[in-house]
Amino acid sequence: MTVITGERLANVGIDAVALKPSEVDVERAHKLDVQTVTIDYEGHEHVPTPAAFDRLAEQFDVRATVPVRADGFDPLGDDSVRATLPESVGEVLVAGHPAYLEQDERKRAIAPRLGAAVDESIDPWVGSEGVERIALATGQTQFELLSRSTIRDVRALRDAGFDGKIAVYAPTALTDDEDTVLDAVGEYTGRRGPVRAALPDDCPHDSTIEGDPRETLLEACCDYALVGIRDTVSHRVDCLREAGVDHIVAYPARGLDSLGA
Repeated sequence: MTVITGERLANVGIDAVALKPSEVDVERAHKLDVQTVTIDYEGHEHVPTPAAFDRLAEQFDVRATVPVRADGFDPLGDDSVRATLPESVGEVLVAGHPAYLEQDERKRAIAPRLGAAVDESIDPWVGSEGVERIALATGQTQFELLSRSTIRDVRALRDAGFDGKIAVYAPTALTDDEDTVLDAVGEYTGRRGPVRAALPDDCPHDSTIEGDPRETLLEACCDYALVGIRDTVSHRVDCLREAGVDHIVAYPARGLDSLGA
């Protein structure tokens, strides 16, 4: 099994890492060879302290995910949590995953909140998942999820004249072991619409999957995540950059230990 360590992330073109504070002490990022660290939002109880953000900002371009519909982050309502983010921390403005929102929060209009948040933020990234046209209308850095159509979509944006920056988020399992790949990114990949439609309803989405569904899921993991040995990942990243992607944001799906951090 071949593994790429954290000290070599830059050598394959990965310049940013996305961390989930419910899974890892975010300050372990200090051992990684990247330029940017983004902190995912997983509920109020997992937001790092302002001091933790400040310490990371001493070494990295740090960005906090801001779910604009959530209480505490709403630019048109309660923004008490957002207001505590240090000035040294940039933002990734997103609609917010429904799993982390209350019922009334999910009903809030996205467009006016994204617009207001952009007006109040300096050089924000804007998450495009589910709100592509709204995100594009802001003119800010587009924060895309890696998919099988990413290269085509980015080229189309560039050909249409979009000259803003584009960041691509990619769950990452830097290994060539098939079972490890499936256990790391199979569940995530299986939730993508086209993959969900192609798989039987009752099949597992990890290394226990068998037969044709296994091959289908493995192929999809290569579309929706960065997986494989160094040369494989480096080539994929090069293709993304040639298409016009500015930032590759890797979510370490196997944890920071797999990156040597």
